[in-house]
Amino acid sequence: MTDTEKSVNPTDRPVNLTVGALGEQAAADWYAAHGYTVLARNVHESHKEIDLIASDAECLVFVEVKARTQRAGTPNRYGRPGDAVDSDKRRRTVLAAQAYLREHPTSLQPRIDVCEVYMTKKPDGTHAVADILVFR
Repeated sequence: MTDTEKSVNPTDRPVNLTVGALGEQAAADWYAAHGYTVLARNVHESHKEIDLIASDAECLVFVEVKARTQRAGTPNRYGRPGDAVDSDKRRRTVLAAQAYLREHPTSLQPRIDVCEVYMTKKPDGTHAVADILVFR
């Protein structure tokens, strides 16, 4: 079983938290595979959370991860994961990034990404990553 494919046991934690944690791991793996260094996860700044902070040679990237489970080929009743990043969430993410930058000055260009992680639930109750889309 890989980091992004774990058994879901309802008595351990709610499914949405499990899917969220697996989605964040999948996003971290994606950024690492694409040449980024993952600097931090679940950073709390000014009572707001940043899911991931990653960097490459040019950018310091603040990543909002949204994960959804759906059966292959069927629409998700909640829409695309990124649809959950509404204007209020964008504002809170910007404020959290600004607070982080005040505490950790850098010459890197700041950027905010939304990472959509699509998962499927297999018959044995495990979740597997089906697709990852990153919007810069």
